This record gives sequence, C-alpha cells and structure tokens, in this order.
Amino acid sequence: MRLRLFVAAVLMLVSSGAVATPGDVSKKTALPFRHPTGVAWDGRNAWVADRKADMFYRIDIESGAVLDSIVSPGYFPSGLAWDGKLLWSTDPADAKIYATDVSSGKTVIAIDAPAAGPMGIAWEGKSLWVCDNAEKTISRIDPSDGTTILSFKAPATDPRGIVFGGGYLWCSDRLKDQIYGIDPATGEVVIILDAPGKYCWGLAWKDGRLLNVDYQDDALFELVVKDDRQYKTYDQRRATIDFTNEAMISGDGEVVSLDINCAVPADRPNQKLIGPIAYSPQPTRFAKDRWGQEIAVFHFEGLKPPRSTEVSMKVSLETSAIRYFVYPESVGSEIPADIKKLYLADEIKYDIANPYIQKIVRDVVGSETNLYWKARKLFQYLIGHMEYLMVGGWNTAPTVLERGTGSCSEYSFSYISLCRAAGVPARYVGALVVRGDDASYDDVFHRWCEVYFPGYGWVPVDANAGDRDLPADQAAAFGGIANRFLVTTAGGGGSEYLDWNYNAQSTWVTTGKCRVKMESVAEWEPVKK
Repeated sequence: MRLRLFVAAVLMLVSSGAVATPGDVSKKTALPFRHPTGVAWDGRNAWVADRKADMFYRIDIESGAVLDSIVSPGYFPSGLAWDGKLLWSTDPADAKIYATDVSSGKTVIAIDAPAAGPMGIAWEGKSLWVCDNAEKTISRIDPSDGTTILSFKAPATDPRGIVFGGGYLWCSDRLKDQIYGIDPATGEVVIILDAPGKYCWGLAWKDGRLLNVDYQDDALFELVVKDDRQYKTYDQRRATIDFTNEAMISGDGEVVSLDINCAVPADRPNQKLIGPIAYSPQPTRFAKDRWGQEIAVFHFEGLKPPRSTEVSMKVSLETSAIRYFVYPESVGSEIPADIKKLYLADEIKYDIANPYIQKIVRDVVGSETNLYWKARKLFQYLIGHMEYLMVGGWNTAPTVLERGTGSCSEYSFSYISLCRAAGVPARYVGALVVRGDDASYDDVFHRWCEVYFPGYGWVPVDANAGDRDLPADQAAAFGGIANRFLVTTAGGGGSEYLDWNYNAQSTWVTTGKCRVKMESVAEWEPVKK
C-alpha cells in the first residue's frame, strides 16, 4: 500500500545567523496523522509509526510528504530504529521486538523484549538498545535473540524514545518533557535538553541533530544538539532581598569593637543586580579577601548594653535558573596557573593529603584523565555515600565522609576535597534562598560547589541537591542551579573577613560580662509586575 499525501506546514523556527542553543528547534514538520510514536532515519527520509493506524510511514521531512507506508507487525507500534537494512520496532502491548524488511513489508525477526513495556528502540551498530516504560530501564540487547548485555535505570519515570548518536544514548521522557544525553557505559545523564512539545516520544539521529516526534503536537521536530551556547538561562525571577545582621548586646560590660562583614553580591551568568545596593548604615569601608570576594565592613565601637545594632543590605535582583551543556569531549586539559594556585591548594577543612581522601580518589577516579569525568565520578560517589543531616558544626572532609552524613556545607567541603585531590579545581559559593513562597525569609542559607573546566569556566555542582534517586535529577545538579538564590559569596576556603562562613561574619571584643548574640535573616519580596 502506497500513499501520496502532502502537507504544506514546514516551519523554520531558527533564523539564519542566529546563535543556537542545544535543544532549539531548527525545523518543525506537521504530520498527516494523529497518533505518531516512534521515528527512525534511514539516511534519506524519516520513518514514523502511527499507534492508532498500526502503520509505518516514510516521510520526506523537507516537504512533509508521505512517500510510502507499510503495516506494523504489532498492534501498538511504539519505537523505531533503522539498522541500514531493516526497520526495528517495539510493541509494548505484547512485549515484543520486530524487524521488518521495508522493501517487502515482511517481518523477518520477532523476539521477546527484555522487560514488559518496551517503548523506544535504538541501533548502535552491533546491538539494540531498548527503553522500557514499565520497568523504567534501558537495556542493551543481542538483536539475534534478545539476550540482555547491559541494563541500567532510565533517566526518569516515563521513558518513551531512544536513539544512539554522537557517542551518546538519547532518551526522551514524557512527564519531565526532557531529552537526555546518556553515557552508554554508565547510564549517567550528561546532557539535558528541553523537549519541544508536551508529549515527546520517538527519537532519531540525523546528521548530528535529533529528530523528535511529539504525540500531542502531531509533529516531527529537528533539534540542535551541540552549538555555540555553553549554557541557557530560564525561569527569570525578580525580587528585592533585605539581608539584615543584628547584634543583640546584653550584660553589664561593653562591646569595645564590633565588626560585621557582609559579602557583596555581584552579577553572574544567571544573576543580575538591578540598580545599586542600598546599605543602612553605610559601610565603614569595602575590602577584598584573598579569593577576590568583595566585603562590606561595618565597624562599631563603645557599644554599651542593653542595645541592638543592625546593618542592612538591600538588593534588587533578577535571577534565573541555569543549565550548562558540558560535553566531556569538549572539556580542555590546560588549567590556568592562577586557578591552579588558588583552587587546587589544601585547606584545613579539606585535608586532601589525608590517606582516606587519597584512597577514595584512587578507587573512584582510577586512570581517568578527563576533568569532567573525574569530577562526575566523584560526584556520583559522594551522593551514593552521603545522607543529608544537620548534626552541628562543620567537620573536615575525611570526618564527614567516614561518618556518611552532613549539611550542605559539609557536602561542599567533602566534594571540594575530593576534586582538588584529583586535580580538579573547585570552590564554593554561598547564597540567600527563597524558602517556598515568593515572599519568604531565610535564616539557614545554602552553599554548593563550582568546578573549573577549561573551555567552560566555573560550572555549578550541588551534591546536596543531586542526592536524589533518579539519574535525571542527579544530572540536573551537575551543571545546573534553580532560580531560588541570591549568590553573595564565591570562595575557596578560609577568608580573612568571612572565615569559613558565607554571606556574613561578625567579630567583637568585649569587657566585663557582656554577651553578643547575632541574628542573620534574608527577607525576600517578589517584584510585582
């Protein structure tokens, strides 16, 4: 049976000359049927499965014409893959995998799927890969009999399509509306792309780009995979933050001197200060610590109790979520000398020469030389061996790792220790945080890490936030940060103004029986549009 249908809607969404971001749509082709699932690229045309019609259609993606059609061997055609001769398909209703000779329309191979709900299928060159929606797994199988060679957890809970391309497995997830680039050796998600529609299904690889079929839009999208943009920002939030530090003084002595040191926030790739910072009172002076962090210093003398002294820093902010697209093969190996000097050095809380730290690095990193994979392997180790728990104090990295529990600061110290011991420059950043509602207050704050990759610069890594079950959620914290933060501080260790604190640090000298209690609070107020 042959059909000749033409559709006129071929929409170009990326104009010539524009800088593309991974995940951008370069072409959208409307499909002449309403239940598209899988897609495969045969080198000239796309094959698209229709679940309702139980058909495979060969599509010219330039004109939108249906050039040919054959009957599906299953009653629920889902995934499609082209191996150069045969068109492979999955049927999740019967847990079957088929191979069809498109020249004759005959089914020449039928094997059992590795699990109960095979959705997507991909051809690697020798093996097949199948993503299973029922078991939430991805499996590499022998195409002759379906024997499972390798299996790992799917990135998220609703995998639909899969394809092999550019050295990665790519898997779409309908519920998260994302497409994941996966390391086929480990199953770890390396790249996260936003899906173009709300019901992403089939995937195919075409000349360095992804083809994606969307079941809701009844469309075939062509997506940019790798281009000039190293990151994207999204989900902008505008707010005013009033960060106050109050010294409450009691007793019958005197505060001879009091210094309240506040880290001064600056613009970052996903953070823009709107207008000047408003201080009350005005800082006594500004200074910079050894990490280059600007500090507002408030100095007071002769404070007699009972009394309180407060300083305020009010910031108007536009912040965004950010996601980096770090391709390990694009990460350089030459680290600038100034970065090496500052961010590979030891500090008291890192203790990178400790035998326990050295052993972890040897066992986890082994002979790996790529900076991305060193940092990523250590990240996976940390989230696999740590549990978030506020136990009081900030212990050194060996103590924290042996104990297996820690706060966000202790996660950060531990990760920095492991990275520096492995030769990966690492530092921490500190932030004031939106807690739930847009109008909220924060009195506990948050800290995470950044690692330096030549060719990319400083990339955020939040091991605390990445300590999740799903590979997609883990990967989101390696190269991504939400829009809930005002980053105030970037530092590599102890600071002459902040010590090991972030956001602020206070010191004082007293006489007699005099008590000073500090309270630090950040009030967030959304900017009304």
